[in-house]
Order: sequence, then structure tokens, then C-alpha cells
Amino acid sequence: MDIQRPDLKRKLWRRRMLWAGVVAVSLTVAGLFVHDLEPAVPRVAESAVWMDSVRSGEFVREVRGPGTLVPRETRWVSAASAGRVERVLVRPGALVEPDTVLVELSNPELVQGVEDIRWEVDALKAGLASLEAELERQLLDARSSLAATRAEHESAQLEAVAEEELAELGIVSRIHHQQSRLRADQLGVRTELETERMERLQASVSAQIQAERARLEQAKQRYRRQQQRLDDLSIRGGVAGVLQRVDVEEGQRVDPGVNVGRVARPDELIAELRISESQARDIQLDQQVTIDTRNAKVPGRVVRIDPAVVGGSVQVDVELMGELPPGVRPDLSVDGTIVLERLEDALFVGRPSHGQPESTATLFRLDDNSYAHRVAVELGRASVNVIEIRAGLNPGDRVILSDTSKWDSHDRIRLD
Repeated sequence: MDIQRPDLKRKLWRRRMLWAGVVAVSLTVAGLFVHDLEPAVPRVAESAVWMDSVRSGEFVREVRGPGTLVPRETRWVSAASAGRVERVLVRPGALVEPDTVLVELSNPELVQGVEDIRWEVDALKAGLASLEAELERQLLDARSSLAATRAEHESAQLEAVAEEELAELGIVSRIHHQQSRLRADQLGVRTELETERMERLQASVSAQIQAERARLEQAKQRYRRQQQRLDDLSIRGGVAGVLQRVDVEEGQRVDPGVNVGRVARPDELIAELRISESQARDIQLDQQVTIDTRNAKVPGRVVRIDPAVVGGSVQVDVELMGELPPGVRPDLSVDGTIVLERLEDALFVGRPSHGQPESTATLFRLDDNSYAHRVAVELGRASVNVIEIRAGLNPGDRVILSDTSKWDSHDRIRLD
């Protein structure tokens, strides 16, 4: 027969409750302890990050951009006359002189037109010679008639004077003397008319000859223009330089004004740099520039800044001031560095991957125990590879410049 023992049940229940309370208190204490613990510090290999030291001294602000070398003087060679391309005599890359024939054109209609005008000029020359001979004959006839009339007038005057004395002596009748006087007066009037006729004829001859010579000169001018158009079928370089391109082919029809090729001076080059619009606002004329041609560096200066923004960049023209290295030619890709300003005493460091000029950023600063702590840094003006420090760091501080976004949840890291 079983005997019930309620006191044992109560003891067992109390023991279980005691253990449950101990476990609960232990878990609570452990949770509070874990909560008070700091998160684990990430460990980073020092070789995996990019670091730099804060420096003090001269701070040179620079901007950099890619570009190409282009000729300072470029001449497009165009066709002055219409025609068909017969021959391309010079290919791109060749040295040319102003009178070097690049392309020969043909135009049969133009050749025929020149011949027609030449025949017209020859006909006008012959006509002018014939006219001059005819007018000269007329002038000779007029001069002969004037001379005869003047001689008769003078003879009549002498006769009238002589008869006047004889009429007073009664040897010659007065009627005959008056007739002699009248004849002398008539010949005097006739002499005046012949003189006026002579003058008018001379003026008429001069006008006719001038008109005919003007027609001849006009025809000659047309002939010279047509001959020049014919000569322009041989398209020449126009300037000394290097032929950069030829834009026509044999057999092609070319109209007046069409560009045939381009000639450039290879010894006079400038650099056309493309600077980001955000960096171009401080660029000014005459600022110093260094052009890197990959095998040498050439000094230069800013001579033009394009007022327009194209594709997010501004074109800056740079005049090359030093001797060009061997192998430099038009369209060569280069890099240009423009010096914006020089600050004598400034605090600066290498540009961090996530810091922008004139802003506040957080950087990891190294201490003496191989730990890096996050600090707020006020950044100022920026250059190509360095940026100004206005607050937050001191000379000699070492900071991490590479991307640290994966440690944003940590205020410090350990470098191994």
C-alpha cells in the first residue's frame, strides 16, 4: 500500500523553482555583460589600404586633363573651279610647298571657254588696230584740209593788203579790192571752222579709241579670269607644311568651294586640353601648364579658354613654349597639368577616395598602437593628387585615404 507524501512534492517544486530563478538571473547577468562589451575591432592588413602623412608647406593647386596636339595654323585647300579629279599627286603625310600640286582636275567646257575668249581678244585687237588706222587717215585728211585753208586765208590776206595801197593810187578798182577783202574774211571763217572741225575730230578719235580699248581690256580681263579658273584645275597646297588629309578620289566630280585637303604646319603646334567643367572655373589666361607627350614634358601657357561646355568639359588651348621632342606630330594624345595657384604655407594630404573639396569628411587616423580612429576632417581646396586640410588633422598625422565604406559601422580598426 502506497503512502502519499505531499511534503516531498512541495520540496521538489521549490527546488525546480529555485533552479529556474538561478538560471534566469544568470542569463540576465550574462546579457547585461554582453551588452556592455564593445563590438569586435576589425583587423585590416596594412598593405591593403592606402595611407598618407599630413604635410605642411607649399601647396600647389593643379588641374589635369587629357588632350591632343593640333597645328596652330591649318589651311583647308578647296577647289576654285568645277571639274573631275584626274590624278591625286600627293598623299597625306607628305611635305608640301605653297606651289605643290596636290590634285589635278579636268574640265573640257572650261578649256573651250578659254579658247573662245582668246579668239575674241584677238579679234578685238585686230579691230582696234584697224580703227586706229582709219581714224589716223581721217585726222591726216583733216589736217591737210586745215593747212590748205589756212594757206589760202593767209594768201588772201596778203593780196587784200597789197590791193588796198593800189586802190588808194587808183591802179586797182575799189570793187576788186572789196572782193579781195571779202574773200579773205570768208577764208578766215573757213579756217576757224576747219580748226574747230579738227578739234572735234581729234576728240572723237580719242573717244572711239578709248571705247574700243575698254572693250578689249574687258575681254582681256574675262580671259585672265577664265585662264585663272583653268589654272585652278591644278589644286596647290597654298602654304608650306604637311598634308594631313585628302578628301577626294580619282574620277570624283568636284564643285567650286569643296574642300579637297588640309595642310598644317607641323612645327607650330598647340595643345587642346579637355578639363572637367567642375575644375575649369579657376583657370585663367597665361597660367603655367606642363604638357606630357609620353616621352617628354613641354612647358606652356594658357592662351584661350572656350566659353562653352561640351560634353561636361571645357576646351583649353595651350601654347607650347619649349622645344618639341622628337616624334611629336599633330593629333598626338597628351596630358596637361595646369597650375592654378601656389600657397606658401598650407596643411595638405593626399586626396582621399571619398572626400570632396570644400566639405567635411571622416578619415581613419592612425595612433601609436596600430589602431586607426575615425575623425572628422574639414577639407578645403583640392589639387590633382592632394587636398588642403583646414581642421581635424595636424602635420605628421597618418590617415587612410582608400575606401573605408565597409567599416562605416566601426569607429576604429586595427592594422596588422
